[in-house]
Amino acid sequence: MVVVVVVVVSAVADKPPNIVFIVADDFGWNDVGFNNPDILTPNIDALAREGVILNQSYVQPVCTPSRNSFMSGFYPFRSGLQHGAIVPQQAVCAPTNRTFLPEELKKLGYATHALGKWHLGFCNWNCTPTYRGFDSFYGFYNGQEDYYHHDIMGGYDFRDDKKVMTQQNGTYSTYMYQERVRQIVNDHDTSTPLFMYLALQSVHIPLQVPKVYSDMYPNLKTDGRRTFSGMVTAMDDVIGNVTSYFKARGMYNDTIFVFTADNGGWTQFHGNNYPLRGGKLTIWEGGTRAAAFIHWPGLTRTGVRYNGMMHAVDWFPTLVEAAGGRVDNEDIDGVSVWKALTTLSPSPRTEFIYNLDNMFPPLEGHAALRQGDYKLIKGWPGVYSGWYPPDQEYHPDKDNEEYKAHKAKGLITKRLYNIKDDPTEHVNLASKLPEVVKRMEERMETYLQQYVPPIFPPNDPDSNPDLYGGVWNPGWC
Repeated sequence: MVVVVVVVVSAVADKPPNIVFIVADDFGWNDVGFNNPDILTPNIDALAREGVILNQSYVQPVCTPSRNSFMSGFYPFRSGLQHGAIVPQQAVCAPTNRTFLPEELKKLGYATHALGKWHLGFCNWNCTPTYRGFDSFYGFYNGQEDYYHHDIMGGYDFRDDKKVMTQQNGTYSTYMYQERVRQIVNDHDTSTPLFMYLALQSVHIPLQVPKVYSDMYPNLKTDGRRTFSGMVTAMDDVIGNVTSYFKARGMYNDTIFVFTADNGGWTQFHGNNYPLRGGKLTIWEGGTRAAAFIHWPGLTRTGVRYNGMMHAVDWFPTLVEAAGGRVDNEDIDGVSVWKALTTLSPSPRTEFIYNLDNMFPPLEGHAALRQGDYKLIKGWPGVYSGWYPPDQEYHPDKDNEEYKAHKAKGLITKRLYNIKDDPTEHVNLASKLPEVVKRMEERMETYLQQYVPPIFPPNDPDSNPDLYGGVWNPGWC
């Protein structure tokens, strides 16, 4: 998944910047023009060229954990959300005792609006966006819904604030978000700073796009990659129109744009992270290193790539600092990298946890730590553990067989990589550098002392949309 974050810093000293936080869903490292010239993303590429491309901006392997990190500044393993995405029938949501980013920004005078995918739980109204700091919400609560009919798993799922919105059933979702952004920008009081969280549905499955976009890729040989690439270009058009709305209101030069994915591309469904290893669902670089950039007139230099490290949890304190505030909660995992990003100075982020998930002990799921240039993986990194060039068909059968063999042996595999020298993770250094492995294992143990077991309950029959007129609706937990 891909995420775009837009932050605006005002040229007017007494007004904080506007902030637009754009998230692209299941967007791979190799799915954007500034990493792959075969992909048509002229608007995204222009913003990136006029800004700073973030070469080491990390997210979680799937969407719910990343979105929790963006909104709260806490690692998913400290929130019980590390195991996977919340499914519609689960009575789970992001911890409601934690302050969300829009709540913090409202303290600084911001108007706050969320559009698109939520996927942080909805079983109780207190879990939903307008109860977590957003003045308005226009989008859907779950994931993987139809782009035209806005349903998933037998239930309809689209809201205008709390109201079920069916008038545009049959409209491609990117057009809907584009029009709502236009309305918000046109109606906005420009004396007030604006925070917009634009969590686009694109480019998650199902693979759906108007034919005019897939026709832009006649040289691709697989139908899936052709459709997927068209979805990327459709998303790029929306982002281009969003920036045009800001320009028309004279707000563009007061806005910081940050673009990032929420996780890597899903290789089985034609998302692509090549030459990075792995993809969505894995803790390889292909599943966790996001295509990302920041755009802002106040940047010291533009048109460059920044190699400083940052993690999804860092956006919370970073954007609060960009807005002129400071996060008082010293317990959060995020650190502000605002100064580093705007001056291209060394990042204060020197280590982070990719994930800790021992739901199927002993840590045979996702457990990985980064310290400096080194990355330690313990256990199974996940299905899709190879290197996947684009425009081919991939199926997880072989990877599943490897996982079954690994599980049968009961191994706690250790893998160590130097990400600076070997970003594609080809050379396992664990046997050559046992002292580094030992040091990083000890550090991982300190993180495990803060570990909250995954909250991943069975499906609740009270969630059945048939009980609510065919709609996925809060009120059953």
